[in-house]
Amino acid sequence: MKRIDFPKDFLWGTATASFQVEGSPDGDGRGKSIWDTFCETPGKVENGDTGKVACDHYNRYKEDVALMSELGVNAYRFSISWPRLLPDGAGQINQKGIDFYNKLIDSLLEKNITPAATLYHWDLPQALFDKGGWVNRDTVERFRDYAELAYSHYGDRVKNWFTHNEPWVTAFVGNLQGRHAPGYKDLKTAVAVSFHMVLSHAMAVEAYRKSPGGKDGKIGIVLNLYPAVPASDSTEDKNAAELCDAYQNRWFLDPLYKGSYPEPLRSIFEKAGAPIPEKSGDLSFISGQKTDFLGLNYYLRKVVRAATDSEKLEAKTPHPTLPYVEIIPQGAQVTAMPWEVHPESLYDVLKRLDVDYGSPNILVTENGAAFQDDKLAAGANYLIDDEDRRSFLETHFVAALKAIKAGVNLKGFFVWSMMDNFEWARGYSKRFGIFHVDYATKKRSWKKSGRWYQSFLKKD
Repeated sequence: MKRIDFPKDFLWGTATASFQVEGSPDGDGRGKSIWDTFCETPGKVENGDTGKVACDHYNRYKEDVALMSELGVNAYRFSISWPRLLPDGAGQINQKGIDFYNKLIDSLLEKNITPAATLYHWDLPQALFDKGGWVNRDTVERFRDYAELAYSHYGDRVKNWFTHNEPWVTAFVGNLQGRHAPGYKDLKTAVAVSFHMVLSHAMAVEAYRKSPGGKDGKIGIVLNLYPAVPASDSTEDKNAAELCDAYQNRWFLDPLYKGSYPEPLRSIFEKAGAPIPEKSGDLSFISGQKTDFLGLNYYLRKVVRAATDSEKLEAKTPHPTLPYVEIIPQGAQVTAMPWEVHPESLYDVLKRLDVDYGSPNILVTENGAAFQDDKLAAGANYLIDDEDRRSFLETHFVAALKAIKAGVNLKGFFVWSMMDNFEWARGYSKRFGIFHVDYATKKRSWKKSGRWYQSFLKKD
């Protein structure tokens, strides 16, 4: 496998998110986000870590862009901080926030790196949350306004846009499991959030088509998707896998591509008091806003089996309405998260999207792994000998190439992450970067995986 085996116009990149790398939460007029509040809440984030400094990318972006150029990528996926542009989520514009992303985008273009911007990577302005957040349909309108603002300032140079990153995580990890901001555990809230995020995506796509930059630019959404595999051939486990697939994958794919929600999950949620707060015409509007690509974040597959009665009683399932449990197959290699390493399933999910959802153009917008990174390299041109991560990336590249050869319209691959960063509720305890970050000094250093990626990109 070589770079030349992939299409000539293939996007090879790396990715970050604003709250995870920027720091400077109070700098130059940025407003507060729900993740700032979540970090301030005792017990929510491991070791009491916060995003106040993170990787200090806000002040070190030129250094980081220079590293990307040395790495050899031709694209960089980043997210724009909504509260940095609009401190209250609406109304008064923060010009210094506007200026920061202008400088970042211009720096990327000077190095011939294609900017790919995500509008929402979980950092909802606290001021909007105080008015109901994503449960409030008004936030949908405010997101459209924010998107229009971003398009007006950056659309002349940014030609690849993502509306939302992993709305499933925002909806269900943040509002049903309580592990992410805002930390709720309520099914009705989670379902309402999930719907309003998809609706806001559609409104942002519509707004982009009307913007000057939308004439020659592209836009899509990023979903975290997982092949749902039954742990056995039993009917019970197969049914469990189908339910998992509806919950993890189809809950967002179907309204976007088919204008519907998967049954019986929709009815299950309704009976549990969690109806979809749609208005007449919403679903047809959502599916009618055609996107140019689908962003896929792939990390692992889901191997599931039907829950036992005791597991249901002990709340081992995702929710009482979802009576299954996830397992890691015996003997499987796992990451530090711990997540099963299974590159073959990247091919499976790519092929499934191609067959079931109309052969969309796809970008792998995140793929990577957290490992211990405890092996220092002696006498090498890198600091960390992360052979496990290097192997992870190589085997997933192989799966991506297999999908292309099978006819999947895969257009790019973004490695997660550019550098070690704030890993949400895990704080700084988990490292995904292909560049090591010394959190005390903020020094960036190469890892073996980064040097391998560099070599792959430079060889024909």
